[in-house]
Amino acid sequence: MLRVADLNQYYGGSHILRDVAFDVPSAACTALIGRNGVGKTTLLKCLMGLLPIRSGDISFDGRGIASLPPHARAALGIGYVPQGRDIFPRLTVEENLQMGLAAQSRRARLPELVFEMFPVLRSMLHRRGGDLSGGQQQQLAIGRALAMRPRLLILDEPTEGIQPSIIKDIERAIRKLVSGGEMAILLVEQYYDFAKSLADHYVVLSRGEVVSRGAGSAMDGDNVRAHLAV
Repeated sequence: MLRVADLNQYYGGSHILRDVAFDVPSAACTALIGRNGVGKTTLLKCLMGLLPIRSGDISFDGRGIASLPPHARAALGIGYVPQGRDIFPRLTVEENLQMGLAAQSRRARLPELVFEMFPVLRSMLHRRGGDLSGGQQQQLAIGRALAMRPRLLILDEPTEGIQPSIIKDIERAIRKLVSGGEMAILLVEQYYDFAKSLADHYVVLSRGEVVSRGAGSAMDGDNVRAHLAV
């Protein structure tokens, strides 16, 4: 569904992403793994059009999207949950979720998919986003992306700073979304056990380069955990 080919990105004179290439197939979870500072978030910003790429190509469902602005990529069906969640703290949960429908009528009904994945959000619709716990805010951020019914959902470290019970809720939701057969997931994660439990495929990024890739079931045998060790 998503194909990245020979992607390069620089900050000033620093070569941040070096000929990065990998595929994200449909109806599967692809885990992008690596230590802090190896270029994972930069790569995601390039995929979403928040940063221009220096060279290479990005295609979605066979269509080149490297020159498209972020809103056009979202309109094609790419949902993005950034690291740090970036919800609107002064808006209610319902208003935050409605932002996921910005390309549609503002009166459009929120899809049941949101509440099927995170039932707790239904009981919080009139609470302000800033009043929620960190874990609840993460569920809200994912729910906001799901409101647009994406075909590809990109998650940037969804377990960061989250309590174990909500990590389990997020894991259950990702597993269910993939098993539905209509959505691809690109999961950026440092929590090895979480990534391993969900990954159909994995890609390891180190110093801006893809250094390993394979089936999720082979992560232990390929010693992927070593790429996260300090």
